Amino acid sequence: MTISLIFVPIILVILLNIPRLSGKAAYYAALAFFAWQFLSVFFPFLGSQQIADLISKFFNLNVYADGISKIMIISAAITAFVSLITSKVFAKRDSRLFALSNLMLLAAAGINGLVFARDLFTMYVFIEVIAVASYILIAIDKKDGALEGGFKYLIISSVATVMMLFSAALFFLVAGSTGFAEISLAVKDFGANPLVSAATMLFITALLIKGGIIPFHAWLSGAYAEAPAGVSVFLGGIITKTTGIFTLIRFFYSVVGFSENIKTVLLIAGSLSIVIGALIAVTQKDFKRVLAYSSISQVGYIVLALGAGTALGIGAALFHVFNHAVFKSLLFVNSASVEKETGRLDIDSFGGLGYKMPITSGTAAIAFLSAAGIPPFSGFWSKLLIILALWSANCKGFAVLAVLASLFTMAYFLNLQKKVFFGELNAQLEDVREAPLALTLPAMFLCALTIGAGLLFPYVLRLLIFPAVGIV
Repeated sequence: MTISLIFVPIILVILLNIPRLSGKAAYYAALAFFAWQFLSVFFPFLGSQQIADLISKFFNLNVYADGISKIMIISAAITAFVSLITSKVFAKRDSRLFALSNLMLLAAAGINGLVFARDLFTMYVFIEVIAVASYILIAIDKKDGALEGGFKYLIISSVATVMMLFSAALFFLVAGSTGFAEISLAVKDFGANPLVSAATMLFITALLIKGGIIPFHAWLSGAYAEAPAGVSVFLGGIITKTTGIFTLIRFFYSVVGFSENIKTVLLIAGSLSIVIGALIAVTQKDFKRVLAYSSISQVGYIVLALGAGTALGIGAALFHVFNHAVFKSLLFVNSASVEKETGRLDIDSFGGLGYKMPITSGTAAIAFLSAAGIPPFSGFWSKLLIILALWSANCKGFAVLAVLASLFTMAYFLNLQKKVFFGELNAQLEDVREAPLALTLPAMFLCALTIGAGLLFPYVLRLLIFPAVGIV
């Protein structure tokens, strides 16, 4: 499964460009790949292993699939599939659809390579693949705001990249390799070495930057808000969760472990992101900017869970990564529906859209409730696990903070729901209709996942989350 999911999208990009095929051909090829990626996790007999064996004869990468990788592959496949469908609704030209499909395939190759990587340099290479594809996706419309948002993303991401590369070099000096196993042994043998400490903190800081964690969040709202509607789904749903947060999980789980200092840094960074992200979200007037700052707050929960430094904390973080990918993608699809039908995103200019767009309003409400941690939706269970992980790790103050912060989440989402979907209908929106099926069907699909993962959470935990982190 590993090598095939990295090289098949690259091969598809080559085949789609030599000779250049139509945008529709690229679109359906990309959709087929994302569907295959999702199914290959559950049904390896679909051919991914045979393709991997063939590719392995020509390429030898240090990659391996484990339970953590599978959770990310599932999340990435769902988000990319929905993102591309959403993008097609707004793609007025065949050339634009062609470019979007190719770039998402390249980003998928980078994501898959990153989650399967087993050494720091390979991670660095695939993070750069994701970064370049993401920058072009953000700025693809060539509008001033999008170019500015993409430029900020590129510059700040480049700073993080330099830090990662320098960190990998320091680890190489100590361990003689950038492989996870070799570095892990070196950390155990030379943990007090200043080079090890410097390399560890550089790598952690770089990943917090890429994850948009407070205080390294300046680039995130502009990138999310100014990107095209479908690209925002991709960015908010999986890109920053992969390049920043998943890599952080992998770094701790497979390489350096959790020291008391590291746990303290994570607990503080997570708490600040939860509270400050939520407070800023309340003040925003743009639909997508509310969702952007909400993402900062929700990712704070993931970092806070990691601060517990236990297997349960890692499992809770992974479960919230999956849940966030689903409900945040749903909310960005909802914002795309509103933008498509009204041509605007200023939440103060709406009101009463629920009467005209019942599917969009209903699915948004469920996504909001899941994000706020209301049962029985999936977001409740991952937040409950986070709280339990913190409490059992004797981080009780942070557990209480996690509970109270959900009130902030509820506040800004109720404010958004009220201004956009509830109340008296704005007279200027009398002619608005429900979004097309290309937007409402993905929304209902993601909504069903949010409800299903919540109702079936014991099976999700037992079959997917707990085995990934070694909890029996």
